[in-house]
Amino acid sequence: MLIIRPICQSDFAALRYIAEASGHGFTSLPVNDEVLAAKIRRAEVSFNKSVSKPYDESYLFVMEDTDSGEVVGTCGIEGAVGMEDAFYHYRIGTEVYHSAQIGVRNEVETLTLCHDYTGAAELCTLFLRKDYRKSTNGRLLSRCRFLFLAQHPSRFSDTVIAEMRGVSDGAGNSPFYGWLQQHFLGIDFIEADYLSGLGQKAFMAEMMPRSPVYLCLLPEAAQRVIGEVHTNTRPALSLLQAEGFRCRGYVDIFDGGPTVECNLQEIRAVRDSRLLTVTVGAMAESGDKYIVANTQVADFRATALSLNLTAESNQVTLSPQLAQALRVQSGQQVRILPI
Repeated sequence: MLIIRPICQSDFAALRYIAEASGHGFTSLPVNDEVLAAKIRRAEVSFNKSVSKPYDESYLFVMEDTDSGEVVGTCGIEGAVGMEDAFYHYRIGTEVYHSAQIGVRNEVETLTLCHDYTGAAELCTLFLRKDYRKSTNGRLLSRCRFLFLAQHPSRFSDTVIAEMRGVSDGAGNSPFYGWLQQHFLGIDFIEADYLSGLGQKAFMAEMMPRSPVYLCLLPEAAQRVIGEVHTNTRPALSLLQAEGFRCRGYVDIFDGGPTVECNLQEIRAVRDSRLLTVTVGAMAESGDKYIVANTQVADFRATALSLNLTAESNQVTLSPQLAQALRVQSGQQVRILPI
């Protein structure tokens, strides 16, 4: 059985393995023991904290295979980004040049460094081990976060974003970053990405171009990947687009990958999820598959179950084993979402 739960200190080794396996461009999990341990501590504090307004909380979940006891994936949500560390993006804009005298009009796209998403909630740190990328496991891991958002909206900003990994090769080279390295930063993509993951971002303010960058002046290889995603990220982007997330013209400052956004209450899974009252007993014959989550914070649990429900159902029967796994009792509620 696969269960989603909050991360804890005993998951450190598994988190380090995931950081190594995720590869270049997975900024949220740098391969650094001190940083990874701090991420776990920060998540534990956040899950146990009383929150009425989001600030800098971090909710990091793991997917555990209860049969083997192994952690096989992670996913996370940031309550409000950029409150402690600067949160940079490039905003794609347009400048218009027109001369009636010579009868010429040109529109030129630009990239401008900005902090426009400061304070937004962020979906992040989604990774599933290759041997578990089957059936509906990926959907469970990604979409369980929407049940948490739906149940605890006061912990998050109204705007929810997700940064999509941009194009890079197997060695970690980014076509978009090449020009930036050559003319401004002077360090390679892997090092810049790693420093960003550590939270050491002072070099960005010191070395990034302060004026708008004209896209037409970039190398063609860099222009082609602006707003494009890494091959491994396409399924995650498709899932978010199906939930209502859209790119509003913001891209990553290192690899040019798109950032997508949606209002929390307009996320399809948030709207479509519903609360049911639990009865513990013998379950009916299996039916459609749902993501089922309890309504807790520090004791959050979610899994995928086959349930025989109708649109009018306001109750659900769970076996004693499933109720125990989800840490619910008769009379308590669970939030469900069709897979």
